[in-house]
Amino acid sequence: MSSSRQETPGLVPPTTSRRTGAARRGAAALGLAVTTTVTGITLSTPPAGAAVPVGPVFQNGMAQPVFSTNRNDWIREEVWIETPVDSDGDGRGDRVHAEVTRLRETETAGLKSPVVYEVSPYYAGGNDVANHDVDHELHEAVRPGKGWQNRGGRLLDPTADERLAAAAADDSGAPAAAAADAVGGPQPVISTSHESNWLPRGFAVVHAESLGSGLSEGCPTTGGRNETIGAKSVVDWLNGRAKAYDASGNEVKATWTTGKVGMIGTSYNGTLPNAVASTGVAGLEAIVPISAISSWYDYYRANGAVVAAGGYQGEDTDVLAEYVYTRADRDVCRSVIEELAKEQDRVTGDYNAFWDERNYMNDVDKVHAAVLVAHGLNDWNVKTKHAAQWYEALKARGVPHKIYLHQGGHGGSPSVDVLNRWFTRYLWGYENGVESDPRALVQREDRTLVQYAEWPDLAAVDTELNLAPGTGGAAGVLTTDRTRVGKPVTETIIDDATKRAQTLADATTSPNRLAYLSQALTTPARLSGTPRVSLRMSFGQPAANVTALLVDYDENGKAKIITRGWTDPQNRKSISKTEPVKPGTPYRLDFDMQPHDYIFQAGHRLGVVLLSSDYEYTIRPAPGAQLFLDTTKSTVTLPIVGGAGALTSAG
Repeated sequence: MSSSRQETPGLVPPTTSRRTGAARRGAAALGLAVTTTVTGITLSTPPAGAAVPVGPVFQNGMAQPVFSTNRNDWIREEVWIETPVDSDGDGRGDRVHAEVTRLRETETAGLKSPVVYEVSPYYAGGNDVANHDVDHELHEAVRPGKGWQNRGGRLLDPTADERLAAAAADDSGAPAAAAADAVGGPQPVISTSHESNWLPRGFAVVHAESLGSGLSEGCPTTGGRNETIGAKSVVDWLNGRAKAYDASGNEVKATWTTGKVGMIGTSYNGTLPNAVASTGVAGLEAIVPISAISSWYDYYRANGAVVAAGGYQGEDTDVLAEYVYTRADRDVCRSVIEELAKEQDRVTGDYNAFWDERNYMNDVDKVHAAVLVAHGLNDWNVKTKHAAQWYEALKARGVPHKIYLHQGGHGGSPSVDVLNRWFTRYLWGYENGVESDPRALVQREDRTLVQYAEWPDLAAVDTELNLAPGTGGAAGVLTTDRTRVGKPVTETIIDDATKRAQTLADATTSPNRLAYLSQALTTPARLSGTPRVSLRMSFGQPAANVTALLVDYDENGKAKIITRGWTDPQNRKSISKTEPVKPGTPYRLDFDMQPHDYIFQAGHRLGVVLLSSDYEYTIRPAPGAQLFLDTTKSTVTLPIVGGAGALTSAG
């Protein structure tokens, strides 16, 4: 997945948490492609007179940091965990490289710790890889390499820049290498994230490298089944159902854990928890997917259209797989990545078996882990549909759930207190009443946090608005009044993919877009949920993009794009089947915009802007395609808190 730079500019793969060079030697007994030094258990003596807790302490419904915060007091182990998949075709099951960090009390005082677990394809960095060309005609096969842009597609952990800024420091600020030397030589360090938060509270932390990356075996497949099973196998090992070995080939058992696991991560690292939870694996008690994917089709496609992750035009599953393919053997997975390029189908954008394998919504009925969803309302990398559809399905099945929505873009974790209450309840099993808390925590436009009983807001009602054409090229009217009187009224859009959506939304007049504005609001109006459009359109050519924007126009007419949606008219009946468009024939296009929660302020106007190609997201054909909208048979439906009555009184 790509990484939006809206919130964390200049993101790069994590480098401060890398293993030492010595960790790449040895382990011939395992036959690993990349090997590491043998790592033993190192314990240090606590300060004289220090109290040594033998169990967790809870206060205000949260586990308290009563255990040592000194990294030298922690045990670090490196293991390779067997999986039942052979994605690299070498005739044996792939092995996942993982690192365990746990308290000394698990060795000396019989403490059994639950586990906070993060798995990532990014710990070993990434490769320089080019994105696909997007400047070509629709439904045109473009040869790989033709006109590619020389910038890599990537979906990064948004905390990477924070770790980079730490300049290889551990959580205490001491250089990681120095900390390793202090406990008896080089130690494996995949990542130090989560350790300072959770070990002092009695948890253990496990970091693992996803298949095909770093010291793990197997191949990266951008959400494929093998990646899910690889990540799941770590949970199996923690519960005694899978085997693991150290660098010398000795079996390692997780006798120190309760077997209760909570997965957490951002972006790709947050997507893998969704994937593992969808297997229903026993022992996975909670997940915190942050800016996470719920269906890879909705990451790289939208309603039949080839659509980019925000900021990374031209990225696709093959590009991302190539980026994270960091295991030492650079040839064994070549055919696997070539197959991704073939099966992803950038020509039609259709949903197929390839995408169905990567759709975790198919198995949401298997999820039993308590899910705390976190997502940025302005995340155009992993768009809000991923959080909304996943959360809605969990609600419908009675899975313990909570959602945190903030005003940022890609990334953005809930506070440690929110996470602590979640993990304390579902990993320690401490009855803190979290299941009775309000389900939704939403950061409002002024950055205040507001709790709501549920999300979308229970008072949100789908409100249908009609489109009335303007005159002389000016914007038309968005209204709750009926406008379907008399003969059809047709308005025209001339596609120009060189013009950006913001420019078209700001324009007073333009032949390249149609705009419809409400009256100025007299009181605020809140949107909560998924906007949808229903358009009656015909086309002057066999193919076209269709893009819809929901816009907030302030008192000065300045446009702010709130959300948007896309469709391919050739997929008007099904995202799985392309049907030719006959020029001049009108068709019904029903499609969604990205879900949102937004308050339109008094004095502002709601706007709907329709265009064809979207420079930042869609394929960009040559300008000139014509689209014809029948306004008398076209509507937009907005989930407004209070429904039509609230919007009418506000306007």
